[in-house]
Amino acid sequence: MHRTPPSRLSRNRSRLGHKVRYALRHPRRVLPYLRRAGRDGWLWFRHRGSHVAYYRAVMASDTARSPEAAVGGGPSHDRWLAIGQLQFDYLVRHGLKPQDRMLEIGCGNLRAGWRFIEHLEPGHYVGIDISPDILIEAKKTLVHYGLQDKMPYLTPVDNLTLDFLPDAWFTVVHAHSVFSHSPLNVIDECLSHVGRVLAPGGFFDFTYDRTEGGEHRVLGEDFYYRTETLIALAEKHGLVAGFMDDWERLPHGQSKLRVTHPAPEGDS
Repeated sequence: MHRTPPSRLSRNRSRLGHKVRYALRHPRRVLPYLRRAGRDGWLWFRHRGSHVAYYRAVMASDTARSPEAAVGGGPSHDRWLAIGQLQFDYLVRHGLKPQDRMLEIGCGNLRAGWRFIEHLEPGHYVGIDISPDILIEAKKTLVHYGLQDKMPYLTPVDNLTLDFLPDAWFTVVHAHSVFSHSPLNVIDECLSHVGRVLAPGGFFDFTYDRTEGGEHRVLGEDFYYRTETLIALAEKHGLVAGFMDDWERLPHGQSKLRVTHPAPEGDS
């Protein structure tokens, strides 16, 4: 049974000491990291003041090299498929039905999305992403699996206000490996608006990089949060967030929270 080791949860990956120890243990990864840090510094300077613009540029760079690696699948197609299957299987075990209406935030190149689209009724999937480059790859994935008749809606966005979407429409909202790359103000923006589009009885699942030490970031790309910080942020916007312990048992490095509307008074 997989569990995140306590030592991993207490690490601060932004500290020099951690970086030196990591470099000594993994010398072959030093040069790729330095290249990434150089790119990160340039893009951060170029797009300073806008994390969305910065990360859109990161995605454009990653997608140009490998569309699959750009969404965390690594260079292996098998890994890309496995992580998508993991996400799909988890939601099906939690009751994802063909009649559900799903919004996927950060849908990427449909690593999991193509399975959701196949499972759901036509027109019941909306995928959004800040990267037009990765959405072009998403359309290729859609064609590859012959899912045109499912009529998914894929569109780029430049924020997470979700203002173009209808009230109380989506029974499932999903964001995998999105908030792990987002500063707190972006997460706050999403949580301040997702309740409007979430149908009564629906839920919003999102993964995040969990720390039980000090919250920190690595470069401009990777953010580590304490669970209580994100739960409190959801509560600030009138939502209820719960830690998904069963996800923690799966072979995936991130943790997961589920956000819902509060239960109506009188419900047990």
